[in-house]
Amino acid sequence: MKDCKSYSVAPPLADIALRNIWNLDMALDVNTRTETVELLSREADCLKHKLEEERKKLNDVTLANVAERLEEVTFLNIKPRRLLKGNQAKMLCCDWSPDKRHIVSSSQDGKLLIWDAFTSAKEQTVTMPTTWVMACAYSPSGNLVACGGLDNKVTVFNISNPEEDPSAKKKTVGTHTNFMSCCLFPNSDQQILTGSGDATAALWDVESGQMLQSFHGHTGDIMSIDLSPSEIGNTFISGSCDKMLLLWDMRTGQSVQSFEGHLSDINSVKYHPSGDAVASGSDDSTCRMYDLRADKEVAVYSKESILFGVNSIDFSVSGRILFGGYTDYTINAWDSLKCERVSLLYGHENRVTSIKLSPDGTALASASWDASLRVWA
Repeated sequence: MKDCKSYSVAPPLADIALRNIWNLDMALDVNTRTETVELLSREADCLKHKLEEERKKLNDVTLANVAERLEEVTFLNIKPRRLLKGNQAKMLCCDWSPDKRHIVSSSQDGKLLIWDAFTSAKEQTVTMPTTWVMACAYSPSGNLVACGGLDNKVTVFNISNPEEDPSAKKKTVGTHTNFMSCCLFPNSDQQILTGSGDATAALWDVESGQMLQSFHGHTGDIMSIDLSPSEIGNTFISGSCDKMLLLWDMRTGQSVQSFEGHLSDINSVKYHPSGDAVASGSDDSTCRMYDLRADKEVAVYSKESILFGVNSIDFSVSGRILFGGYTDYTINAWDSLKCERVSLLYGHENRVTSIKLSPDGTALASASWDASLRVWA
């Protein structure tokens, strides 16, 4: 009986001892994890401090100091030269052909129009797969046009032969899991780069429709992308609703630089023609410029009287003038170095959704919710 009693009591005591040891291990493990997190947090703060010190070393002079030595931009004599009307609903995007003469535009009426900017004539009409097309782009050869929107897809049309119906030759190249907001051809007709509401960008092969590279890093909808102006063109930038601007390496799919500063969604991004800086336009009513070498914001373009968001931006050929299309129906022209507004273009009767400078820099095209496309020069 004695043996039985001792046997019956031993297991609970052993269980208690084991439980105490386990609890002690857990407590030690939690403490170790807490200490590790604190250590890593201190290390991250230390690295941030070192980065700020390195940035300060690179910022040897401010943009304002450089601009003081430059002459002011005289009044720009830019006027509306062409009014292109043919779409029956809000225009959402436009792009110039490499031939510097033709413009493609898309509208909520489900039509993609090819215009002759010299004569204001419509040359081709393409019926699109969705009525809400958010992006359209010419290929470098001028033979292809890509578009996409709420159908989540990027579709390519061959427009090389005006006598044929482009809709018969359409090709769906890639599909995102959310709307496709922007697209461009990176230096060849063989590939297309897209940005999407699924917070990713992707590089596609036009012929096979295969995804060649995906770019993950944003936490909000990607609204705009732009390719580096260098001939190699291995990098591009993206702007997102997460208020961040990211610089990507197309070869690795990795984000190599990031910029913040905007207080709301970034709607448009653009490389400076030099390739050493990038600009962005946002719903916070400002445009900003970031220097890639200094890794820092160097300019803010804003006025107290401007209360509406920026939907689209583009640089002049020299990079001295930054154009911005605003929700208040206007286009503002900024001196990119002095951060002063040098011209205000009126004409549209609704939100300006897209602005594009012609390849030779002699004209500016603007699309608007007033269902018109205007050419300024």
